[in-house]
Amino acid sequence: MQSPNSPVSPPEQGAGEIFESPSTSESPGERRSAPWTRSRKSIALLVMVLGVLAATGPLATDMYLPAFPQITRDLGTSEAQIQLTLTAIMLGLAVGQLILGPMSDAWGRRGPLLVGVAVFTVTSVLCVFVPDVTVFIVLRFVQGVAGAAGAVISRAVVRDLFEGDDAVRFFSRLALVMMLAPLLAPLLGAQLLLVGPWQVSFWVLAVMSAVSFVLVLVWLPESLPVEARRRQGPRQLWSTVSGLVRQPRFVGPVLTLGLSFGMLFTYVSAFSFVSQQEFGASPQTYAWLFAINSLGMLAGTQANGFLVGRVDTLRRLGLGLGLALLSVGALTVLAAVGAATLWTAVGLLALMMFSVGFIMPNATVTALDGQPASVAGTASALMGALQFALGGGVAALAGATPSGQASLLSMSVVMVSAVSLSLAAYVWTVRSKIR
Repeated sequence: MQSPNSPVSPPEQGAGEIFESPSTSESPGERRSAPWTRSRKSIALLVMVLGVLAATGPLATDMYLPAFPQITRDLGTSEAQIQLTLTAIMLGLAVGQLILGPMSDAWGRRGPLLVGVAVFTVTSVLCVFVPDVTVFIVLRFVQGVAGAAGAVISRAVVRDLFEGDDAVRFFSRLALVMMLAPLLAPLLGAQLLLVGPWQVSFWVLAVMSAVSFVLVLVWLPESLPVEARRRQGPRQLWSTVSGLVRQPRFVGPVLTLGLSFGMLFTYVSAFSFVSQQEFGASPQTYAWLFAINSLGMLAGTQANGFLVGRVDTLRRLGLGLGLALLSVGALTVLAAVGAATLWTAVGLLALMMFSVGFIMPNATVTALDGQPASVAGTASALMGALQFALGGGVAALAGATPSGQASLLSMSVVMVSAVSLSLAAYVWTVRSKIR
């Protein structure tokens, strides 16, 4: 058994074989590249490229959070409508993964990824010029569909190249890069409000997406050889999907992941309003508090990586769920009795974010490990679609109050309900594996 700091061992199929496979029908955007040799440098480069891609979603969802009150005033709408722009991009991320995952299984990873990143760049520019909240919601949905490429295909690439604890270790390294997005995005968005209107954030998104396009075009090799691709019509796709959803070892961790993400995203969508309107924080203070909590998630991913090889995957997942239930349960009690302060809320939410650093990589690997490469994109798409659909749907419940505004109590009640259901899905997963 390797130590957590040792080089990643090669999977059964060598990395060089993956990239040297002959191609007679290259997909759009595919290029023949030099053999990819596994080394610390090449793995670090892969982490960087995939991290930037996977960070597209968090950047798009988090950068404009400090501007929610300003956008509400500028577009002459309600808080609930502005929260729907966040729900729309989450639902777009869900739908997009269902489309782009199977496409990547059929045509390779690079082509669909390049198209998705290009469309995301265009919609980011269009968001700058929205005349009203309805157009804004529609564009955010399209932006989510396009942004799904980075989320679903980056996971599929990891599945192409790594297995088991090697995959967990890589996901933990990938998370180190990805977590910089939610850590820095609200801080950047809050500072941009000091120098310009909220639309500046979308110009920044467009530029960063264009940089991602260049990174993929220049540095990301094709990880799915032609002979491993699986073109599926509607009937074959339905057969693949139905086969996946009949597997408790797949569905259990996917539900665990999706419900936990619903807990996380309830915090992401509601805490901007709660901190600024219930506790009187400024947009800049909110951004710093969000960054503190994001550091908790960053610490969790690294603690999880340290435990790889020492504690098995399911136990690490259970540990994360237990910490999440403890933190949001305590927050719910404090909110219900009126004893919560801004700093006690931030401390408990930081612990919740620490737990997410355990839940996300371990639930992801538990669901994808053992799936053949030919369906990895479809499996990743199903997992991501449920994750983002639950994230958008569950988060909207926090604003379902008589006043139409999220409160600390409504936020915490939704969060504790989501993690309780996630824990139930985890128990089902463990029992199905024992059988």
